[in-house]
Amino acid sequence: MDYFKQDLASLHNLLVKKELSVSDLTNATFDNIEKRDRKIGAFLNLNKEEALKKAAKLDEIGISADNILAGIPLGIKDNIVTKNLVTTAASKMLENFNPIYDATVMEKLNALQTITVGKTNMDEFAMGGSTESSAFKLTKNAWNQTKVPGGSSGGSAAAVASGEVIATLGSDTGGSIRQPAAYNGIVGVKPTYGRVSRYGLIAFASSLDQIGPLTRNVKDNAIMLNAISGMDPRDSTSSNQAVPDFVAKLDGDIKGMKIAVPTEYMGEGVAPEIRAAIKQAITTFEKLGATVDEVSLPHSKYGVPVYYIIASSEASSNLQRFDGIRYGHRANDVRNLEDVYVKSRSEGFGDEVKRRIMLGTFSLSAGTYDAFFKKAAQVRTLICQDFANVFSDYDLILGPTSPTTAFGIGEDINDPITMYMNDILTIPVNLAGLPGMSLPAGFADGLPIGMQLIANRFDEETMYRAGYAFEQATDFHKEIPTFGGQD
Repeated sequence: MDYFKQDLASLHNLLVKKELSVSDLTNATFDNIEKRDRKIGAFLNLNKEEALKKAAKLDEIGISADNILAGIPLGIKDNIVTKNLVTTAASKMLENFNPIYDATVMEKLNALQTITVGKTNMDEFAMGGSTESSAFKLTKNAWNQTKVPGGSSGGSAAAVASGEVIATLGSDTGGSIRQPAAYNGIVGVKPTYGRVSRYGLIAFASSLDQIGPLTRNVKDNAIMLNAISGMDPRDSTSSNQAVPDFVAKLDGDIKGMKIAVPTEYMGEGVAPEIRAAIKQAITTFEKLGATVDEVSLPHSKYGVPVYYIIASSEASSNLQRFDGIRYGHRANDVRNLEDVYVKSRSEGFGDEVKRRIMLGTFSLSAGTYDAFFKKAAQVRTLICQDFANVFSDYDLILGPTSPTTAFGIGEDINDPITMYMNDILTIPVNLAGLPGMSLPAGFADGLPIGMQLIANRFDEETMYRAGYAFEQATDFHKEIPTFGGQD
């Protein structure tokens, strides 16, 4: 199965007409993974036996013409809970965790008869921007195996970009869908906070986390978001906002759309080749009939310190549940209760997770709460107000997804500050709870460049419309990596 030449609609058509069986498609997907994942390392666990059983059942009952996702094999990030399929969050702490329930997004996908082929690699507990903090394996960029795939959803992005699967789910806390999508030359969307249920997502930072889709094109992404969106009473932060059909208005017409480009997103620190690609994208949007103006988001420069205080504080609270008693890793050589806690966590958590737990615990402590966490929460409000001011006059915000293309494996892993700054352009979107999309906008030295589109809350429709129009006017999404022998 050549996923570089298919999309969800064409696969669906083949399945409905019975020119392709679900079993054949699923087997072909596992063949893709077997051949390519030796070089890429995108998957942690495969679900082959159950996937083929489900495929055979779907072949018996047939594929409904009005269910576009029926029989489609998908990869799922390993912090999304999957019933009877080991879910580790790429941590030794959860190495043998076999969930007894499904996340809401999995219930929705299963109801649509999708096939889960396996769980994708990630940074441990989604803490990282390169997938190098995984406790189990190293994932590599689909375009250049000496480069990182980005993170924390690096496995999900690399699996799609390398043609192993047609779509995956990831999670985005500070850019963890959009940045790896940019590094791998695919489409990744972080929905509005509350659009998609977080029930069954292993929590990192509860006020920032969102599940979203990664695909090779904009329309497939919109189809995937249609499938997983909606109110969930089990998630108290889930919104009852109506979910439109994100595919319905993908007509390529964006005449009259007003787009803002923040000066802060095009300044110092953004590589010249990235700036050039974004300027070219701006020209494309103007040719399509959009108006593009320069604006300012003055408080965005504080996004990184604000994010790492808030996210680490929430992480230190969320990760208290991993205590070596109820579930997860438990140390053997213990003499008392304190030993159980200290040794289990010391052995179970990796360096980056420990770093963030310590930073968060410090920020929340009695002597520093006002100076750090409270102040960060106040500046977060200012960042939200900056976006609100721009969206009172504009439909979309445009800029680079990342200040550089993918960096080398091992290059930044021992420099936390540099690693954190890689997320400077994506973090403000999570702090403000807005939807953001990364899509391919060029290449530099053979590596993809990502463009980010940001919409107002619950206005993913406009973001998809603009992304689709840009995609139709360019050929960047048609480029494919050459590692697999493709020309």
